[in-house]
Amino acid sequence: MLPEFARVQASFERQGMMRHLGARLLRVEPGLCELALPYSDKVTQQQDGFHGGAMGALADIAGGYAGLTMAPEGMEVVTVEYKINFLSSFQGGELRATGRVLKAGRRVIVTAAEVVHIDADGKTSACAMLQQTLVPVPKTY
Repeated sequence: MLPEFARVQASFERQGMMRHLGARLLRVEPGLCELALPYSDKVTQQQDGFHGGAMGALADIAGGYAGLTMAPEGMEVVTVEYKINFLSSFQGGELRATGRVLKAGRRVIVTAAEVVHIDADGKTSACAMLQQTLVPVPKTY
């Protein structure tokens, strides 16, 4: 197991909201993190599509963990801002969010995350795009 994966997995397991929603950690590499979120009644809006808040949370966390792989040992990251564009809404299947580091500085890390929907037949469609700014902070636990 890559050290980045173990570091991210340990933090991901403390994410109460991600556990509640049923999200899974799929892949971690330096500067990259991929998560999955299955369709359920916990992640829908009033028209039974994936809720934008669920898409935003998944993208925020994928980008955040991509950034964490670039932060020094003993540090965590926190999101200080993000912008998201919702492209489409879907029902069923699952969402996949892939976060990638665009620039990793000592004080600021900028990432982007793409959210796609994968239907029961394996067809992939774009859902949302996010750009975020992270700040490394000392680990407090």
